[in-house]
Formats: sequence, C-alpha cells, structure tokens
Amino acid sequence: MEFSKLIDKRRSAGNFIEGVKLTAADLKPVFDEVKLAPSAFNLQHTEYVVVLDEEKKEKIREAAYGQYKVHSASGVIIVTADRYAYKQTACINQGMVHLGVINETQLQQTIDENTAFYESRGEEFMKEDAVRNASLSAMMFMLAAKNRGLDTCPMIGFDKERVREILNIPNTHEIALMITIGKEKESSRNLRGYRKPTEEFVKFV
Repeated sequence: MEFSKLIDKRRSAGNFIEGVKLTAADLKPVFDEVKLAPSAFNLQHTEYVVVLDEEKKEKIREAAYGQYKVHSASGVIIVTADRYAYKQTACINQGMVHLGVINETQLQQTIDENTAFYESRGEEFMKEDAVRNASLSAMMFMLAAKNRGLDTCPMIGFDKERVREILNIPNTHEIALMITIGKEKESSRNLRGYRKPTEEFVKFV
C-alpha cells in the first residue's frame, strides 16, 4: 500500500469481526518487517507475546477490565521491552565480528560504552528507555499489520501485573502496551477524532 494511504487507512479499531482466526504463520511476515524498527544502539529491546488461544485471551480480557474488543479480536499482543537489553550487546554484535565489520577490541569498546551509558543513568532511565523503544516498535507493528490487511488497536487500559502473571512475563521486562488485532467491524466505527492543525504541534526554529 502507498505509504500516505497506509497512514490514512490505519485506525484504532474499536471492535472486531468475531470468529476471524489468525495463526502464527499469518503474523510472522508482519514481525519479519517489524524487526527492522529502530532501537537505541540497535539493542532491540522489544519482545512480543502473541495470545491467540481463546481461553488465554479471555483471561487477558479479564485483566483488561472486561473490554469487549479483547474478546472479539483475533488475537492480543503484549508489547514488552527488556530494561537490561544493554547486557545483550555482545550477543547482538558478535555476527559483526564474524563478518569482519568490527574486531574484538571494537566489540569490547561497544560493550563497555553501552554498559556505562545505561548503568550510569540508573533504573528509572532503563525503564523509560525500554518503554520508549517498545513504543517505536509497536507503531511499526501496527503499520506493518495494516499493510497486510489487519486492523489493530493500541491499549493501556489493563492491569499490567495481572497480565504479567498470566503470561509469565519476567520482571526484567516492562509491559509497554497491549495491541488487539483482527479484522475491524467497520459498522461499529466512529468518525476519526479531531486532529490538531500541523501548526499547533510543530514549531520550526
């Protein structure tokens, strides 16, 4: 889909057509594109938990205060990010050493720099940066999904700790948001909400 059209067509789906099934194979091409999303120092903080099982999805619905769109959606995606992704610097960059792009000395320098950057700023910064990177990835996911004919809705109205418990998400990972996915029930769609004129949210200096 042409990009401007894609942006216009992406909407936050308030309801979905029930009974539309999605599989891991349906979603893998979306995630194959999402992996190209930017991340700080290419640490790729973001990890997704995809809930397609109906029974487990209903448990997530309970944690989302009973919201119907969780029930009608084909799946629910929990977007998480590792606060300590910097500790994976060596693993992520080892392939660059094997390719001869960097040497072992440069790899160790990158490890030391990333470690110092995060540990000097502390836990609160690590938490903020995890959510920041997860949000970048999540937006890419929603656009990639729409490009393949799937509708989504980002959500923050849920009990994070209950979701963590249901899905066994480790405490090292921040839960940034939930995304419902499926085929939108367009008959339930409202008009697009008011958008500020560009001049109201952009300042050129």
